[in-house]
Amino acid sequence: MDFNYLFTSFEGRISRQPFWIGAVILWVIHWVAAAILYGLFGEGFANILFTIVSLVLLYPGLALGAKRWHDRDKSAWWLLIVLVPVVGALWYLIECGFLRGTEGENRYGPDPLA
Repeated sequence: MDFNYLFTSFEGRISRQPFWIGAVILWVIHWVAAAILYGLFGEGFANILFTIVSLVLLYPGLALGAKRWHDRDKSAWWLLIVLVPVVGALWYLIECGFLRGTEGENRYGPDPLA
């Protein structure tokens, strides 16, 4: 698995398996960073550092989601669905996490499962 492509590129498609692997990696990094920062610095300064860590992890998360939306043959602009309270996050989870991508080639590239 090419982690550089997975976390830095907004081009192409990925299937559900790399999406979930990438999501778990980002989630673990996020929570390990939180535990370390809050353990070392307490709540005050750690909040600032944790915000910076979260912003750094935003880019790889968006890259991951964009490729997954592409596999569903939808624009990466669909990432904005998470801004809709409750329904948006649920929609994103179902659409990107559980539904199969477009079979065969689509406008974003070849089928990653082919």
